[in-house]
Amino acid sequence: MEQVDCIVIGAGVVGMACARALAMSGREVIVIEKEAMPGTEISARNSGVIHAGIYYPTASLKAELCLRGKELLYPYCVDHAVPHKKCGKLIVATSKEEEPALERIRLLAHANGVEDLSYLTSEEAQEREPDLKITKALFSPSTGIVDVHNLILAFQGDLENHGGMIALNTPVLNGEITDRGIILTTGGESPMTLCANTVINAAGLGAIGLTQKLKGFPDTLIPRLYYAKGNYFSLNGKSPFQHLIYPVPEAAGLGVHVTLDLDGQVRFGPDVEWTQELAYEVDPTRATPFYEAIRRYWPALEDGALTSDYSGIRPKLQAPGETAVDFVIQDHHTHGVTGLINLFGIESPGLTSSMAIAERVLSIKN
Repeated sequence: MEQVDCIVIGAGVVGMACARALAMSGREVIVIEKEAMPGTEISARNSGVIHAGIYYPTASLKAELCLRGKELLYPYCVDHAVPHKKCGKLIVATSKEEEPALERIRLLAHANGVEDLSYLTSEEAQEREPDLKITKALFSPSTGIVDVHNLILAFQGDLENHGGMIALNTPVLNGEITDRGIILTTGGESPMTLCANTVINAAGLGAIGLTQKLKGFPDTLIPRLYYAKGNYFSLNGKSPFQHLIYPVPEAAGLGVHVTLDLDGQVRFGPDVEWTQELAYEVDPTRATPFYEAIRRYWPALEDGALTSDYSGIRPKLQAPGETAVDFVIQDHHTHGVTGLINLFGIESPGLTSSMAIAERVLSIKN
């Protein structure tokens, strides 16, 4: 059994941000990833949006870490040549009845410290996006998009330049809390038994299941996990949009919105499909409600213009119909286990928050 200082479980964008921060602070770090490449689950299957911090309950971790993460992420992308674009976002009302929701969003954003939102009339919005048919919009200039794959590679480069390493194809089979440290047994190509002083559980969709395998961890502190699948459909042909376009939010999500990649490709999504399995196939028949939702703000969308693209699954900590639950960052103050930090329910805005979550993890003292 090998004794190590820090193990980060999960090589998604959050795990890699944490590993990078620990390595740059002088810690010995090994990242354990069950897949063959970093960032192939949640990180590879989202919208790639750098969020402004608009929607989240005031004083929540999501609000705090999203704002701080945005402050850290844009300069990092510039300094490390990570492809990104501060393209801005329009949150749109498609009727007079929806306009009060925009004001509630603006007030919440202001309470969270987001002070750069501005109203656009229908005419002003159409100057920016001529194809929109709306009554009013909020403009968020600090919302953007980022190449998540290259961001993870940049984190990996920093990690390895400071002596850290990644073990791929290495699932954690089980573990135990002991007086010597946290013992993890792995499988895969290179089975190992490791005893770590510090373990960061950033396993995303697998974080809760992994904790259930950790002998000695109190079961009462393990939340229940719910899978919320989000499907995306791509637009055939040239993009009519230059900005991200979001309707007013819906239950469990932000509505079927316009997302752009750095090549200008338009995708619509995600929707919310509660599921009990990790299955990523997109049902083409789900396009039907997409057409209805999109035509509320873009009535010119033609029949047959949408093609099923990809899906992602969000690790929700609330059941369908329940109030959204905040990020959960468990440390020894919560569960009494020295050296263990669990990251549960890290969904959107987890990408934007990744460097701020790493900063928070680094600040926790055992």
